Amino acid sequence: MGKSIWAASLIATIIGVTVNVPLPDTVYVSIAFAILASVVTWKTLPRLAMTFVEARVSGVDVLKRDRPLLPEAMGFPTAVIYLIAMFCFIPFPFINWFDGEARLVHEDNPMIGTFPYHKLGQILSAILAIQSMVLLGFADDILDVRWRYKVWFPAVASVPLLIFYYTNFGVTHVVMPLQLRSLLGELVDLGPLYYVYMVMLVIFCTHTINILAGINGIEAGQSLIIALSIIINDLLYMCNNTDRESLEAHLFSLYFMLPFAGVTAALLAHNWFPARLFVGDTFCYFAGITFAVVGILGHFSKTLILFFIPQIFNFIYSCPQLFRLVDCPRHRMPRFDSTKRLLQCSTVIIKPSNSLRAKLGRLILKILYMLGLLKVIKWDDDGRLVECNNLTIINLVLARLGPMSEVNTTRTILGIQVLSSLFAFFIRYKLVQYVY
Repeated sequence: MGKSIWAASLIATIIGVTVNVPLPDTVYVSIAFAILASVVTWKTLPRLAMTFVEARVSGVDVLKRDRPLLPEAMGFPTAVIYLIAMFCFIPFPFINWFDGEARLVHEDNPMIGTFPYHKLGQILSAILAIQSMVLLGFADDILDVRWRYKVWFPAVASVPLLIFYYTNFGVTHVVMPLQLRSLLGELVDLGPLYYVYMVMLVIFCTHTINILAGINGIEAGQSLIIALSIIINDLLYMCNNTDRESLEAHLFSLYFMLPFAGVTAALLAHNWFPARLFVGDTFCYFAGITFAVVGILGHFSKTLILFFIPQIFNFIYSCPQLFRLVDCPRHRMPRFDSTKRLLQCSTVIIKPSNSLRAKLGRLILKILYMLGLLKVIKWDDDGRLVECNNLTIINLVLARLGPMSEVNTTRTILGIQVLSSLFAFFIRYKLVQYVY
């Protein structure tokens, strides 16, 4: 199953970038690097598995009856292979600015034109941000950094990205929706707040994938679907627009997303049920920062957010536990029924308390229950909620659909991700005319 999913995903990636779209040669070079990186990742990860286990970078798969010991943080070698592919790809977008002796041709040759230093800086700053986040993610996997500290890791990794944006683009205005233009005008300059927005986007993209995790294939699966959605969006934009700057921005996105889709598909092949390795926090950080980089530097951050609809819902749904209004266990993954080999929703006990935080938490839980977004396991004699499902989309699916096998749970969540991407495309290309 894993190999077939990997092959299907890779074929879908290749078909998606080649059908009815006039593409520059550099895109086909990127496709070649994506295929090569995918094959190398698929072949390399099993060979590194025992090395990671012997180094005690491993974890127990608690959702299996035999509780196998699997290598952890395998997103790190995946990210390293991706970075090597990107390093090797760097010269190709600038090949027209080199002569036969591989010397840089400067602006003294009017037939060639001025070397696009800003494009080189764009690629280098993006790679530096991704590389920084990969190193911080691997440190988290090894040292198990507490949330209060690691929540700021993406902000640190985004510094090269923000510096490049400030020195090359510096655009801080946003287009207002039609409904607000009579009050605020067509453009509103956010100034420094725009950089705050970009930092928050990086933090959100990076951590939101890490929150929606815990079962085989879910982290790599959702990342692959988002990557393919971005690739399709790039192609649709390039088919329908001729603006040079916009085309360059979406070309930049393709250069980063194609190899990412390749290595992620290979990783998913090994992480699919029954998993032979864990992706670790490294991969979640790596995936999130890569999405944020192309969204910011490709100038389609609003469209990017649309592809995160399940992650946005999962984050908002988890907020009562993330902000400690409701008790939050360290792991909120589903509960495994070893007799039936099915997953059930895990639960949380609501401790009696009269503090303002506890009262607010109970009020939110009642609202979720009224909306049908909460399964109450137990009430006390006074009608107060005592036990309910943990607040994640995985537990909500299990609470509403009943116990399922792990592989079917993953398929259900990824099916929601696919439907959400289709809805995102509907918003972006159909409903947008009523807003912008």
